[in-house]
Amino acid sequence: MSIGSFIKKQFIDILQWTEDTDGVLAWRYPMEDMEIQYGGSLTVRESQMAVFVNEGKIADVFGPGMHKLTTQTLPVLTYLKNWDKLFESPFKSDVYFFSTRLQIGRKWGTAQPITIRDADFGMVRLRAFGLYSYKVADAARFYTEISGTRAEYTRDEVEEQLRNLLIATMTATLGGASVPFLDMAANQALMSQTIRDRLAPEFERYGVALDNFAVTNVSLPEELQKAIDTRVSMGMMGDMAKFTQYQVATSLPLAAQNEGGVAGLGASLAAGAVMGQAMAGGLGAAAGVQPAAPAAAAAPAAVAAPADDPAARLQKLKDLLDKSLISQAEFDAAKAEILKKLIG
Repeated sequence: MSIGSFIKKQFIDILQWTEDTDGVLAWRYPMEDMEIQYGGSLTVRESQMAVFVNEGKIADVFGPGMHKLTTQTLPVLTYLKNWDKLFESPFKSDVYFFSTRLQIGRKWGTAQPITIRDADFGMVRLRAFGLYSYKVADAARFYTEISGTRAEYTRDEVEEQLRNLLIATMTATLGGASVPFLDMAANQALMSQTIRDRLAPEFERYGVALDNFAVTNVSLPEELQKAIDTRVSMGMMGDMAKFTQYQVATSLPLAAQNEGGVAGLGASLAAGAVMGQAMAGGLGAAAGVQPAAPAAAAAPAAVAAPADDPAARLQKLKDLLDKSLISQAEFDAAKAEILKKLIG
């Protein structure tokens, strides 16, 4: 091999990046001791940008296409090196390629709960999760602010830096939104748009364009979630006194099938009514509602009039049925009427 051939092999005729490694956003062309051949070609594919850096300064930025490297296509680099139009020697510069492809389906989440003030529950700690997508939009700024002179810079590395911006913006948005937690599910689309609008300028500072941002889940700590489930269940029950009476009343037919069962159930029915009133009173007090005063006097009246005791009436009907003085159909009809009056 001649010396001329050896020297020729030290010149780079074509600069390109095939992006054979997934997740790399910035890649430095391996120059080593080689120089770029004057008049060589630079191939920048769609969804790429290339940046020439000379002696630590950004010289030129190239978009997609095939570029002949001459003094006409390297105006800034030409100025920095003081070349004239006839200069045709090889030159030395660092060349960085940047992937501008959209990075989709990237996950984000709060590593620690965010504490906010809630209209319904006071101070609560929220966790939030979702998806976002972005791309490198300004290669020169991305090089200056983030990737620098490293041989390659990956997607995971940039996302680690962006995550702090995201969580800070999320905290400020949720804290200042004044939207109760119970209403957040219905406002997730609006919340996502608000956070995206606040995040976009922060991403742009680093040469990154935020394409999409979505909040897919906002959750509470397990203990608070259980408290909410209990509250929702109580709201579905409605009147606790009637709910308790209903539960006791539904057990009457089973008791009526046993000898003396209905008579023993009378005490349970009375206790259930008192328990229901007590629970209703307790819930009313918690909500700031005072229980009605006549309720206390109603219990003695019920005890003083055993003729109106549903359990006693059902026992009498059972006795009549056992003595074959009434039919099963008549017993069932009378029992249904008593239960209907009882539970309203």
